[in-house]
Amino acid sequence: MHISDMTHPNQLHGLSLRQLEDVARQIREKHLQTVAAIGGHLGPGLGVVELTVALYQTLDLDRDKVIWDVGHQAYPHKILTGRYHRFHTLRQKKGVAGYLKRCESQFDHFGAGHASTSISAALGMALARDSQGEDYKVVAIIGDGALTGGMALEAINHAGHLPHTNLMVVLNDNEMSISPNVGAISRYLNKVRLSDPVQFLSDNLEEQFKHLPFFGEAFNPEMERLKEGMKRLAVPKVGAVIEELGFKYFGPIDGHNLQELIATFKQAHKATGPVFVHVATVKGKGYELAEKDQVGYHAQSPFNLATGKAIPSNTPKPPSYSKVFAHTLTTLAQNNPKIIGITAAMATGTGLDKLQAKLPKQYIDVGIAEQHGVTLAAGLACEGMRPVVAIYSTFLQRAYDQVLHDVCIQNLPVFFCLDRAGIVGADGPTHQGMYDIAYLRCIPNMAIMAPKDEAELQRMIVTGINHTDGPIAMRYPRGNGIGVPLMEEGWEPLPIGKGEILRNGDDLLLVAYGSMVNTALQVAEVLREHSVEATVINARFVKPLDTELILPLAQRIGKVVTLEEGCLMGGFGSAVAEALMDNNVLVPLKRFGVGDHLVDHATPNESKSDLGLTSPQITEQILKTFFSVKQSSVVS
Repeated sequence: MHISDMTHPNQLHGLSLRQLEDVARQIREKHLQTVAAIGGHLGPGLGVVELTVALYQTLDLDRDKVIWDVGHQAYPHKILTGRYHRFHTLRQKKGVAGYLKRCESQFDHFGAGHASTSISAALGMALARDSQGEDYKVVAIIGDGALTGGMALEAINHAGHLPHTNLMVVLNDNEMSISPNVGAISRYLNKVRLSDPVQFLSDNLEEQFKHLPFFGEAFNPEMERLKEGMKRLAVPKVGAVIEELGFKYFGPIDGHNLQELIATFKQAHKATGPVFVHVATVKGKGYELAEKDQVGYHAQSPFNLATGKAIPSNTPKPPSYSKVFAHTLTTLAQNNPKIIGITAAMATGTGLDKLQAKLPKQYIDVGIAEQHGVTLAAGLACEGMRPVVAIYSTFLQRAYDQVLHDVCIQNLPVFFCLDRAGIVGADGPTHQGMYDIAYLRCIPNMAIMAPKDEAELQRMIVTGINHTDGPIAMRYPRGNGIGVPLMEEGWEPLPIGKGEILRNGDDLLLVAYGSMVNTALQVAEVLREHSVEATVINARFVKPLDTELILPLAQRIGKVVTLEEGCLMGGFGSAVAEALMDNNVLVPLKRFGVGDHLVDHATPNESKSDLGLTSPQITEQILKTFFSVKQSSVVS
């Protein structure tokens, strides 16, 4: 069978082992060819091809539910569930999403883009099933990296307390998240990977006892206790922790041996109560370069399959904000041993792998544990250290209570560096950094800033390190800077709560924040062609807002526009509107940003166009709103 002919995963039923192996080969080829051509996550999906085929061969997916953690490991799932012919549209506008979405397929039973959610969701579905008197299987598939997240452990703790609730947890253990895993749980799993399988031990003991005289089929309570005791004696370490938590443990299983996987899944399906199947896989399996460099090939831009090298850009690009951040922080840390960089399993994404390489004692990776990371930083700050918490905007949402309760209420000097703030592109709604301005601005004691370019980013890093009066946050976008000159050292801090005027005009006041400052300057240039002269302010800070600068100009000019790359509700424009109203500066105001809706996967430029945030679109709206110029008269 060719997978292009498959429209339903149940078509795996009845296939021979050889046919299933051929299906797995075809999935891996499709996966590789697609990601090489258009980019996307590579290593995670390649590692679970056989796991996916084997599991789906043992399930009825018209009824049974499978919940994939995170979702970037679910490309084989997508190929098997009717999206083969659209897979070339992966992560493109109106194409197949890079993560799971309930609205995309009946087989995407739970959407996700953040880690450690699958077991909780699966347990909820299992409890709903039992409550409604239904009978279907529920399976959660989670990576060993995601298993370090507190939410996953909370769900395991709960599920283990429900001995009559059938639930299967499949651990995809490849010793990696994006980067190598850290912590005691990871170390424990590594020991288990090297141990002999014990999946059938309990059943084998029972079968042997049944053949002894006087026992037969009946197994009294005393013998049940003996059976369990012998099992624990036989497996003092292999899965013992999982067993003590209330799960039946199967594994470790070779995650690339279809026959062994199918046999184990079939056996595990027969068990009652919560079951834990431990599958040892190789991230990047089947592509030698990805197997050797599991960090580098976690995700890739388009690349040459033969060489593994990225297809070069036609034009040179400025360094990324993440790279500038990493270089600047590492340079400062070399002269300040109190600086401690903290990441939550995103060393390469945030750039902190550079700090780790040069100053390993000033670097901490807490694993997928943002809550712990923030409170750890609070503890460091209590003792005079200068913690720098580098977390994507979307992931800091997971530690909101810790930001409020542990840092801001105590007014501790923790420096939050929010990478990927704003529109992130192909990763879609789960990764858009839209909400940090709104969710941080309302917390007392928090100062919040955003640079207009990569050079100002360097100055803001110094500002954040030097700010000891309380917590401070800096947001900056994904991708490359705008190409301004950078300094290697000698960066001057910025005064807290002070913006700057970049150009003057008497007809309109443009107040821009962060990545939208450059857009505001472009808009001002086009407005000049329509005889409209605009003042442009680089706000720098949303909190404290520079009202001493903004209010007099708003009062004098009488027309105000705000620009931000984030949600409008509670965002930067709201801050300006509040300041104007609170000070009785009642002038017309128009805000540009992201409205009350999700931003789907597309390129950043496509998303900005859809949102009306390109320079020509903003110019059109300004002329129409304030200067009675028809949109069609604006040159785009």
